[in-house]
Amino acid sequence: MAASDAVVNGLESLSVEDSSLKNTVDSKNDDEHLQRWGFTLEDLYKIALKFYKEKEGKALQISYKDKLKLVAYTKQVTYGKFRTDVSPDVGFLDVVGNDRRQAWQSLGDMSKESAMAELVKHLDSICPLFKPFVEAHKTERDEKIKREKEEAEKMRQEAEERQHKELEEQAKLQQEAERKRQMEQEMQIRTALNQQTAQQFKQYAEQQYPGNAQMQEELIHQLQEQHFQQYMQQIYQQQLLHQQQQMQQMQAMNSTAQSPQNIGHVVQNGPVGPVTLAGSPKRQRDDQGDGTTDDTGEEGEDDMPSIAAASMWTRKDLKEFKDSLRNDKDSVIKIGSGETVTVRVPTHEDGTCLFWEFATDYYDVGFGVYFEWTIAPSNTVSVHVSESSDEEEFEEEAEGTAETPTGKDDVERGKKLDNRPPTDEIIPVYRRDCHEEVYCGSHTYPGRGVYLLKFDNSYSLWRSKTLYYRVYYSR
Repeated sequence: MAASDAVVNGLESLSVEDSSLKNTVDSKNDDEHLQRWGFTLEDLYKIALKFYKEKEGKALQISYKDKLKLVAYTKQVTYGKFRTDVSPDVGFLDVVGNDRRQAWQSLGDMSKESAMAELVKHLDSICPLFKPFVEAHKTERDEKIKREKEEAEKMRQEAEERQHKELEEQAKLQQEAERKRQMEQEMQIRTALNQQTAQQFKQYAEQQYPGNAQMQEELIHQLQEQHFQQYMQQIYQQQLLHQQQQMQQMQAMNSTAQSPQNIGHVVQNGPVGPVTLAGSPKRQRDDQGDGTTDDTGEEGEDDMPSIAAASMWTRKDLKEFKDSLRNDKDSVIKIGSGETVTVRVPTHEDGTCLFWEFATDYYDVGFGVYFEWTIAPSNTVSVHVSESSDEEEFEEEAEGTAETPTGKDDVERGKKLDNRPPTDEIIPVYRRDCHEEVYCGSHTYPGRGVYLLKFDNSYSLWRSKTLYYRVYYSR
């Protein structure tokens, strides 16, 4: 029993090995035919049968012996080894049948793949037209594959285009929604700004065009539009400053080679544009007791009321403005090179808002507004000229030494002037292109005091400037 099982197992092992060997041979044959003909053996065999059926007796003239071989190969491929149950008996006088039977029987145990290969080989050897026939089929197949690939690529591109269009439509819808949202926000901002400045702009328009309601309305609309643009520019600058501060803070946190530094101090040089909306006022006051300066606002901030931001805008009627002031000597000032002119305008008991307008010939000039918390003896506007834009009027404070402990007898040592009144910065001094447009502005009185309108030409070493200006108040 054990011997019988061993025989069975041995036969099964041989069968598996034969099958594996057969698969290896078949794969090798396919590789050879693909390399030579461009088709697998099975596809090549089908093409060969098609060629034989279509061309036999026409372009294909073969001998009787070759025909018998070809028929025998087809039988071997279809039925395998010759068997009497598959091949019916033929009569003694059936010469062709007997010859075919013998040709098939002579192939013996030839495999199906070998029979197909022999048929292709034999057909190629006896007919020169077989190879061009196969090449034609190969070209047709390659073109078909190419067309299918092109169609697939076209379909893929069309799908991508559809997807791209859908994404574009979604992006357009999102942009449209974002635009509507921004328009709604702008409308809300415009409404709020117009409500805040309605009274000031109305008073200014009445001053400019008394008795002409249409011109007043047009001027108010223009001022409101400029005020809105100034406000949006200020918001953008604040956002940009905030981003810069964040970047500096991140760089400082990531830096390990340097010691911690104070982050966030941004120095702004040069002009900021033809129109500037003043930001938050900067406190600059001296405590009368010890002469120390409070720049942070931590102490003494509650002693003074808060100051609202000023408004600034421009007009195009430059020539008309200067012509209207040219004959008024008090309204035309020549600012020498390196000089700063400060126009002191006390608040008026009958007014609630200060307006100013100015322009120059040919060149720009620096301009800023400050508010001095002091009670002027009169309402007269005065002009002060200095050789520097710095009017702090501070000198070195005397320091005691062994020879002069109090410093009172040292004439070369000055002392700090601590009698200056508190001052707020309303608009910082920046260069304005007032030779191209008339610069105008207004500010609501924060209380009783003196406005300091500074016209700075200290940066110019050679050019003097002719300034045309006027100031007035309104309720």
